[in-house]
Amino acid sequence: MKYMMFVCTDTEPDTDPENEPDIDVWVAENDAAGRRLQGMVLAPKSTATTVRVRNSQLLVSDGPFAETKEVIVGFDLLECEDLDEAIEVARAHPMARRGRIEIRPLADFEQ
Repeated sequence: MKYMMFVCTDTEPDTDPENEPDIDVWVAENDAAGRRLQGMVLAPKSTATTVRVRNSQLLVSDGPFAETKEVIVGFDLLECEDLDEAIEVARAHPMARRGRIEIRPLADFEQ
């Protein structure tokens, strides 16, 4: 099953620096296992553009529209057996300690 893993900042990161995972190791292990299909770091939030249409009018604004201090800083597309495996993959990502990880299955409209 495919999962999108959103890598986000957090206003309250883990303060324990011991045994912090290395992102290069995480990427190499998950690429080698075939679990990480693709992943990228996003450009800074200052480069974001929000697009909406309301009453047939195009509304374009700079930056993320969300009223939050947490920001999506990257993503990884995972192929995992199930949600439990996706959680274990996310748990080992460095941003699970310094930020937060959101996992969401890709919708399968053909079922």
